[in-house]
Amino acid sequence: MEALKQSIQYIKGVGPKRASRLSKLGIKTLQDALYYFPRDYEIWQGIKKIRDAVRGDEASFVVTFDGRASSQRPRRGLTITTWRCRDDTGYLWCVWFNQPYRARLYRNDKLYFVRGKIEAKYGMLQLHNPVVEEYISSKHDGLKIFPIYPLTEGITQKDMRNIIASALEKVEGSLNDEFPASIRKAFRLAEKNFALSNIHFPRTVESLKEARRRLVFEELFYIKMALSLMREKNQMEQQGLVFKWDHSKLENFINNLPFSLTNAQKKVIDEVLQDLKSGKLMNRLIQGDVGSGKTVVAALGMYCAVLSGYQSVMMVPTEILARQHLSSLKNLFSNTDVKVECLVGGMKNSEKEDVKSRLTSGDIDILVGTHAVIEDDVIFNRLGLVITDEQHRFGVRQRAALKDKGQFPHMMVMSATPIPRTLALMLYGDLDVSVIDELPPGRKPIKTYHVPSSMKSRVLEFIRRQVAEGRQAYMVCPLVEESEVIDSQSAVELFESLRNGELADMRLGLLHGRMKPHEKEQTMEAFANGQIDVLISTTVIEVGVNVPNATLMVIENAERFGLAQLHQLRGRVGRGDHQAYCILIADVKTTEVRERMKIMTKSNNGFEIAEKDLQLRGPGDFLGVKQHGLPEFKIANLLRDMEILKEVDYAVKRILQSRDDPQYQSLMEYTVKKFNEQIAEITLN
Repeated sequence: MEALKQSIQYIKGVGPKRASRLSKLGIKTLQDALYYFPRDYEIWQGIKKIRDAVRGDEASFVVTFDGRASSQRPRRGLTITTWRCRDDTGYLWCVWFNQPYRARLYRNDKLYFVRGKIEAKYGMLQLHNPVVEEYISSKHDGLKIFPIYPLTEGITQKDMRNIIASALEKVEGSLNDEFPASIRKAFRLAEKNFALSNIHFPRTVESLKEARRRLVFEELFYIKMALSLMREKNQMEQQGLVFKWDHSKLENFINNLPFSLTNAQKKVIDEVLQDLKSGKLMNRLIQGDVGSGKTVVAALGMYCAVLSGYQSVMMVPTEILARQHLSSLKNLFSNTDVKVECLVGGMKNSEKEDVKSRLTSGDIDILVGTHAVIEDDVIFNRLGLVITDEQHRFGVRQRAALKDKGQFPHMMVMSATPIPRTLALMLYGDLDVSVIDELPPGRKPIKTYHVPSSMKSRVLEFIRRQVAEGRQAYMVCPLVEESEVIDSQSAVELFESLRNGELADMRLGLLHGRMKPHEKEQTMEAFANGQIDVLISTTVIEVGVNVPNATLMVIENAERFGLAQLHQLRGRVGRGDHQAYCILIADVKTTEVRERMKIMTKSNNGFEIAEKDLQLRGPGDFLGVKQHGLPEFKIANLLRDMEILKEVDYAVKRILQSRDDPQYQSLMEYTVKKFNEQIAEITLN
């Protein structure tokens, strides 16, 4: 293990300058280099004869060059160098663009290995900018598989291959395999040294498959095992509070709700109530699309806590959202004697002190707030239930700090980010997962349209019509300020151009992530209060407030957003009685963009959209690793490797059941050691 921590600088062929460049790729140690996997492979399928060349194929030949090369300059800035070569079956021409030095490199009396894509032009077979090397039988004959790595400036593929080869040479055959032979045999796993060697420089296609399978299994196994141990530890250490409530009061409360519960809500409420009275500690994720009614599920859980003599706390990401939840909870509990209060950073000190003292005395039953609720001087009288809304906005440490406010309170986390169930079980491995997969009846689907940027003036006209009818609109951009790298209109730039142009007579607001928190709060509050007609924003409104009067969401450069994110943004509208619209402005340049726009215009179902997003983009992009805190997978792909994930699940259960076996104990100890420093990142960061 110590050898693996050696700085990459001291690996043959690196040195301080290259080490600095490699660090940009996350390669700082010998171990980082070994686990820096290729993104793809180039497969050379042996040497062909020229007579067997097929136009459009990548192929390799062994040839001699004929005569001399010729160079032409058809126009300024372009030199074309051609040189005829042959084998015993025919001729082809090597063609190089702007590489005149090639005419001096090769001799007529030597054999050369040439490789490239076969073109047919002017009745001749050609290879454009081919690879040319002096032919060496041992190097060029037979199948060859070359790794292709993600690179950074100043590091070529050749450099990277040499560095990785040096790293492998340094540890050749000496790496300890944490998986015991019994596990390797049961799950058909290659040995670790073989796997690392063959993922970088596979001898055959079969050995590449074996290596990949082992490393995918390993990656998923450690995360799954760490989460299982974490969950087990929570359950063993923490006996859950047993809630006992008056069932007639709860029934009465449900009957007096201003709406009927959906079947999906009833099912999830049953799961929550079962947890609360079971004596086991509840750690439950409530997943539901925007508008599916998660807040009511939370309210019923909180009401059971109050009836059982306990307090509840709900932590949300923003002050305006806290105030909004306060308002809706006060409405829901208006016919009861439940006391609901709010605690946010923007309150006056005197108000904060009043809330804190009433909380400590037990005079407040439910507290809604931002991270202000986890301050040291916030002391509960008898905390029994902790709820976090939009879970991915909070770190695990914040979640733990909130739980520490009581004697093992129950925990409920809510998320409107639709995640396919298989992925949710992996992501939230320390939680039970409940899904509200049904919208309340009567909600109008948001009408979604995709238009090219050439129709922008018509979109602005539609905004004018909506505002004239007394409605409000959002306009979302991918960037805050103009970027030369990405050709997207930024929020600041769009705001300025509309304020001084087409929408000059309207009340425009600007919102982006670089604004101070209180400025963001003020802007959102002004929009919620109807003082702004059109809010021009970046994605900071993705998790935002309920503005029932906002009926139009316009998304600029919609091709730059993932499906799940587009769906989240669309969910900001359609919360009132009026028909809502979402307009996606995107110029279709790829089939993937066309597919994404098509899905958005056809479906309003978040889970369906999430599945499609996962298929189109893979889990890394889909989740937004920084957002969810799941360690970024180096090799696993949860969509492609679902079968391996199932085997990992089985392996983890098997090992936990036979934990007294010394070979399994060492594997579990290694897992804990491996993730000890990053335990907070394993679940949600």
